[in-house]
Amino acid sequence: MGDGGSSILGVPRPRLAPPPCPNPPAPRPRGEGVGGAAPGGPAKAKLVLLGLLYLVQGMPYGLQSGLLPVYLRSRGLSLTRIGLTKVLYLPWLLKVAWAPLVDQRGSKRAWLALSTVALAGTWAACAALPPETHFGPLAGALLLMNLCASVQDVAVDGLAVRLLAPHEVGLGNTVQVVGYKLGSLLAGGGLLTVVHLLGWGPLFTLLALAYLAAAGAAWRAPPLRPDPGAPAAAPRCPRPAPPSPSHLLRALLEVTGTLWTAGFVLLYKLGEQGASGIFPLFLLDRGMSARELGLWNGIVAVGFSITGSSLAGVFLAKHRQPLLVLRPLLLLRLGGLVFQSALLFTFDGSKAFFRGAAVLSICLQHFVGGLVTTLTFSLMMHCSQRADEAIQATHYSFLATLELVGKLLLSTVAGGLVDRAGPEPCFGLFLALSLAAVLYLDRAPGSLG
Repeated sequence: MGDGGSSILGVPRPRLAPPPCPNPPAPRPRGEGVGGAAPGGPAKAKLVLLGLLYLVQGMPYGLQSGLLPVYLRSRGLSLTRIGLTKVLYLPWLLKVAWAPLVDQRGSKRAWLALSTVALAGTWAACAALPPETHFGPLAGALLLMNLCASVQDVAVDGLAVRLLAPHEVGLGNTVQVVGYKLGSLLAGGGLLTVVHLLGWGPLFTLLALAYLAAAGAAWRAPPLRPDPGAPAAAPRCPRPAPPSPSHLLRALLEVTGTLWTAGFVLLYKLGEQGASGIFPLFLLDRGMSARELGLWNGIVAVGFSITGSSLAGVFLAKHRQPLLVLRPLLLLRLGGLVFQSALLFTFDGSKAFFRGAAVLSICLQHFVGGLVTTLTFSLMMHCSQRADEAIQATHYSFLATLELVGKLLLSTVAGGLVDRAGPEPCFGLFLALSLAAVLYLDRAPGSLG
């Protein structure tokens, strides 16, 4: 990848000082398959593979963010207890701890296949654990599901960072976000609308079989298979000893733009996630049914989110400068949140006008959120591509972990805040945090583009 001394963007990389190698392997041009696939031709295959993997990766999130909260609220659980189910996402916060293992031991192909097969097993376990009677064991299965998905995520992110050429990053991030959201849509709003028809057990059994098929597809994917016609590989250097945690953290933070990017990904979703987690439950309490919310919030709104992500990808494919449009989009998101906050004071669930206004506010929120998320993930990938190849997946996982912390930080406690203070003061906090993201963007380093 490149000459090993500077990034593809011409920015020096922090080195982990590997031992000298007398016969270094020839560098592989960025954009070639891991197994030596020819450049240019495999572009579509790479994007299809990444889309499939991110789709199956998004389904556990959709299950826990779309189906479970509405299902549990309809069964009378408090917002505080529903918010505490976010603890099940703990493996995602810890994935940076095992990212070096996935980065440096074994092949991405093996990690992807094994983690996807393990995910199939967790879906099969969920099939036997309906939440009405087995919520405790189901929570354990979901925790294990998140562990397997987080391992898969590290492998897929590392694959994306290595496979995508600079001009493919915009499309690659669009595939990433759209695939993930399609998975979230299928497992969130989709399951919420059909679970009463198929039943809990049969539906989750079908999902387990789908994951087994995805594991087989990933194992046979051309971008990951060794090329039998490729020249014999040069002798490899001995693997250096894994860096100490302090050394690794220092190497991650020394990558150009990392500190600002880390602060932004922690902040940019705080207000949006708080509002998007509470507002649908507010509508449920005010008379909208779980099936209505499954349709509008779980399917239609996510469709708007996917549309926003796709438009961001089109923009990035032409301009590759996400910072140009992030500020106006963050201001538009702030305006949408003001509109949603006003509905808290005026909403009347018996009138079609207010129900339509609520759905409109949710769709606008998801559409702008899709735009902002794709642009932000492109910033993250541009930043990670400046890192040494040996730590690129770890660097991206580090940023992605912080991004998840930002999403969960407020959404975990928002239910408790609403139970104690009411929704109106909490939405004031969400507005303030969304404004803070706009102001923080003004401090962005110009090198990020």
